[in-house]
Amino acid sequence: MMRPKVVVTRRWPREVEDRLAAEFDVQFNASDRPYHQNELRAALTEADAVLPTVTDRIGEDLFGSGIRARILANFGVGFNHIDLAAAGKAGVVVTNTPGVLTDATADLAMTLLLMCARRAGEGEREVRSGNWTGWRPTHLCGTQVTGKTIGIIGMGRIGQAMARRCHGGFGMDVIFYDSHTVDNLDVPASQLPTVEDVLEAADFVSLHCPGGGENYHLINETRLRRMKWSSFLINTARGDVVDEQALVQALDTKRLAGAGLDVFEHEPAISRRLSERDDVVLLPHLGSATRETRIAMGMRVIDNLKAFFDGHRPPDALN
Repeated sequence: MMRPKVVVTRRWPREVEDRLAAEFDVQFNASDRPYHQNELRAALTEADAVLPTVTDRIGEDLFGSGIRARILANFGVGFNHIDLAAAGKAGVVVTNTPGVLTDATADLAMTLLLMCARRAGEGEREVRSGNWTGWRPTHLCGTQVTGKTIGIIGMGRIGQAMARRCHGGFGMDVIFYDSHTVDNLDVPASQLPTVEDVLEAADFVSLHCPGGGENYHLINETRLRRMKWSSFLINTARGDVVDEQALVQALDTKRLAGAGLDVFEHEPAISRRLSERDDVVLLPHLGSATRETRIAMGMRVIDNLKAFFDGHRPPDALN
């Protein structure tokens, strides 16, 4: 039997690529640069399956006539870069990789929170530049984390993992907003009725909601005004959840103390008004970036592919 033809849009861990090559007729992206739209369209028309990532914008215009692909097995849990409705209308199944990146992303969110609170980015830059003149009582004093209040927006797997780290490791009070009622949590936490209620009460706000749709610019100028002047915003969700222009304005006017960002509204482009600030910690979309996690994500994609081509519904089908 002919093996299904699979196009992988970026380079993946070697262990995953080896298994893909053993089970499918696979085409890898040797240059590891993001595909252009015409290349994505070609992949959809030439392959049985396309394996995209967050760098691939697959909109309605790519699902025209002549589509051969029957499954988009996404490498990642977020999927707002894929038009699910258009895919479904074209008869294309879309899957993702939930669960396997929960701890890595929560670890990264905690890293950003601590870096913001303790001004770690500023301190490292000072040491590396040779400008550190030694210890003094008032030097780079930050904000204590222990005992403060963490506000979580989006209490799914990653939000709950973040809550465990904050409460169990630092004795933080946990409040959260989610569009659904969340029960049976394994950490003491209070669900508040609105996003605004969380923003007003939290010392640190950590975003863990999906991007796109109704969450586009969820954190906007109006909501940033509801945050404490001493609070910090942490985003490891999706860049478009935050209106970056409004965030810069809030920082300029000292309406909040700082921000830690792993994702950006127009990534990989980052506004200089953000990159030149000392009160913002910036990381290059590292949320799931551990070898263990990226391998597990790839293997989860393969599980979805195998189920699909064996005639079963993939375990992580989204549409």
